[in-house]
Amino acid sequence: MAGNSFGTLFKITTFGESHGEALGGIIDGCPAGILLDFKAIQGEMSRRKPGQSAIVTQRKEDDEVQFLSGIFEGKTTGTPIGFIIPNTNQKSEDYSHIKDTYRPSHADYVYEQKYGIRDHRGGGRSSARETASRVVAGAIAKQVLSNIQINAFVSSVGDIFIDKPYQDLDFSKTENNPIRCPDEPTAIKMEEYIREIRKQGDTVGGTVTCVIQNVPIGLGEPVFDKLHAELGKAMLSINAVKGFEYGSGFCGAKMKGSEHNDLYNADGTTKSNLSGGIQGGISNGMDIYFRVAFKPVATIMKTQETLDNQGNIVEMSGKGRHDPCVVPRAVPIVEAMAAIVLADFYLLNKTYK
Repeated sequence: MAGNSFGTLFKITTFGESHGEALGGIIDGCPAGILLDFKAIQGEMSRRKPGQSAIVTQRKEDDEVQFLSGIFEGKTTGTPIGFIIPNTNQKSEDYSHIKDTYRPSHADYVYEQKYGIRDHRGGGRSSARETASRVVAGAIAKQVLSNIQINAFVSSVGDIFIDKPYQDLDFSKTENNPIRCPDEPTAIKMEEYIREIRKQGDTVGGTVTCVIQNVPIGLGEPVFDKLHAELGKAMLSINAVKGFEYGSGFCGAKMKGSEHNDLYNADGTTKSNLSGGIQGGISNGMDIYFRVAFKPVATIMKTQETLDNQGNIVEMSGKGRHDPCVVPRAVPIVEAMAAIVLADFYLLNKTYK
């Protein structure tokens, strides 16, 4: 299987399945001499882990990271950083009912058609649990980018949206509620809605907005490796993501150039930031902001028609432990992937100087 690595200089390769012995990864290209804050790394893992509130999957995993290499006396050595995250709460029997059946809107069918075999326990390699390894790499990437601030938050659930610009939000309040929405009145509405959706045996989608501040000018390459293109690839590689837009996004398609142009100040900053901090694929020093759309979780606790491996249309309903809405747990994953992209371009940019 190809496609298990991401990045050029700062590169993460992940391995493991949802119900295997462990997940893990190898981080290559991390600079030497970085004094790691292991508490911060574990804190990022706790933000992503299952079972953290009543509105997410109740699978209980500590998601404790065990580092195997690349670190000595608390500092990175410049060699590959190997790590594992043991799986301690597998309930593979929860998936026995789909051994010969393909769940609607999951990777089951295409995975088996492509590889001729699949691990049906929780989706195996195609499970969103794989993102735990990305969060480890992202937490280390954040420490490479010590001056850059990356803040993601839930900006919508279903048709409930934050109705104010990100500049008016206090990002320190994002972790004050299980939704990870920094606007408290909106967070209350979102949580109530998710609880109601869960009672119905259904799921709902939403969006995560990410704001990156203090980014130096010059990150990104102007042709195929544009900064926004790599951010888009990073976000679209996350399970359940259906869309990515940065800056003015699709709203920009409705505007005239005279409305959309970001006019300069004398110091090189711009009066507006519809470019989303990126021009010509290169960071311009303004805030980078983007929005990521997540679909409703495909496993629902309602009876649906589906296909079995004999070509029969059969009925099935979801079992086991699943998120009614994925976006609260997706926030640290979005931050992690953004950090990996920026760390990679930061290191690439140093090669020019």
